[in-house]
Amino acid sequence: MNKERITSLVNEGKLRPRQPDPALAKSLITSAKTTAAVALSIKLEEQSATVIFREIYEAIRQLGEARWILLGYQPDNHEVSLESLSDLDIKNKVKLNYIDRFRKIRNDANYRGFSVSESQAREMLGFWKACGGEIIEKISK
Repeated sequence: MNKERITSLVNEGKLRPRQPDPALAKSLITSAKTTAAVALSIKLEEQSATVIFREIYEAIRQLGEARWILLGYQPDNHEVSLESLSDLDIKNKVKLNYIDRFRKIRNDANYRGFSVSESQAREMLGFWKACGGEIIEKISK
């Protein structure tokens, strides 16, 4: 993560310094794996699309928060949590650009009562299958 961006987030009050906590980060990573595994086990249909999408989103957010915690920071919101993943060097790096759109879809579902479509949930599942394991691997190092 870029030092200037971190300084900016701290100055804006969106990120606060803290002691790195590997145990907490490990717990968040474990929770993300479990949450994603359960979401992957649910049959995708119109009625389950929102639940699947939100749970995979939450797993991704937890991974972002875990990365910040390992770097010695506490994020103040989901957007900042997810931003920590944006510079990871993964095979499908371009897919990391989808994360903010996923956040907006999740917010629409949570705060505006919109339903997530099957195709949106399928896209989220595809993202997780293509990138989730590698994100976990990079953060866990």
